[in-house]
Amino acid sequence: MKKITLFIISLFTFLLSHAQMNPLSQPPPGGNRKAWTGERIGITDVTIMYDRPGVKGREGKIYGTPVVHEGFEDLGFGTCKAAPWRAGANENTTIEFSTNVKVEGKELPAGKYGFFVAYGKDECTVIFSKDNGSWGSFFYDDKQDALRVKVKTVTLDKSVEWLKYEFINQTENSSVIALQWEKVSIPFKVEVDLVNTSLTAFRKQLKSDKGFSWEAWEQAADFCVSNNINLEEGLSWSNTAVLFNKNFQTLVTRSTILDKLGKKTQADSSMKAALPLGTMNDLHFYGKQLLAQKKNKEALEVFKTNATKNPKQFTTYAGLTRGYSANGDYKTALANAKLALPLAPNAPNKNAIEEMIKKLETGKDVN
Repeated sequence: MKKITLFIISLFTFLLSHAQMNPLSQPPPGGNRKAWTGERIGITDVTIMYDRPGVKGREGKIYGTPVVHEGFEDLGFGTCKAAPWRAGANENTTIEFSTNVKVEGKELPAGKYGFFVAYGKDECTVIFSKDNGSWGSFFYDDKQDALRVKVKTVTLDKSVEWLKYEFINQTENSSVIALQWEKVSIPFKVEVDLVNTSLTAFRKQLKSDKGFSWEAWEQAADFCVSNNINLEEGLSWSNTAVLFNKNFQTLVTRSTILDKLGKKTQADSSMKAALPLGTMNDLHFYGKQLLAQKKNKEALEVFKTNATKNPKQFTTYAGLTRGYSANGDYKTALANAKLALPLAPNAPNKNAIEEMIKKLETGKDVN
């Protein structure tokens, strides 16, 4: 009985100690709100963790006051005698980038950073610190700065009650991140090298389980084609895709890369192997792609091949119309357009062919 009692006491002591180390979840102090936001720029993940203070009737009494002091100040606690604003409340704000980025045109390596702001009425300094785990800015150390950039302070038309971070002015490879609170916005631009980050990701992923499908190798090779970069490695990726699955798509991609590399004989051979494997739509859209590249003669040959494989179809007649028109043979193009018209599957296609006929009758190219 005594042993059982001692065991229970020991268990209770352990549980009590564990509970003290892991208190119950509760809201952060001061009525602030814990928040996180993020967005993917290109293939780069950006994640911001912060606490959101509220204005709470303090309009005009936040910036340039102890709430958000100007520049760097001694906060009277901790080791820092010249602290910036923590860019939020409570714990320090953190921002994490999954790849290398540029902030306001300056390089910043991938990683998680403590984020601080030295506020100024007209200009702010935004700071990315290698120390991402300290509380607030009480222990800020400028020797841990990974990057500092200056940005213009922006005045907002409407007041923002709860501090927030917004991703604005997005492009495929950039976004402006704006800290917004009360009537002040502090924006900074983040850019990514979409091409090189993508290539780096491809190289890594193709060594994983994703590399056991032809689609992955084809996707990587097609990226090189679309951006006209990294063609030698792209050709290697394309060859692997063909080994996995010799189909119209993989052979066309290989042919295109070979052509860009000036290896015309090999390119023609790969395309010759591809054409019999293409569906009617495959060939039609490939022909249109060649027209967009101003390869009019090659496009016409593709449209002719499609018409031989798939005779008396609206799509193939429409392709021949475009192909002959692009090569200046408006008479033959018009004849094919008139054959396509009664086969039009719907009103939009019928209208399109009718417009082609009008142009050809007046000696104009339909492309």
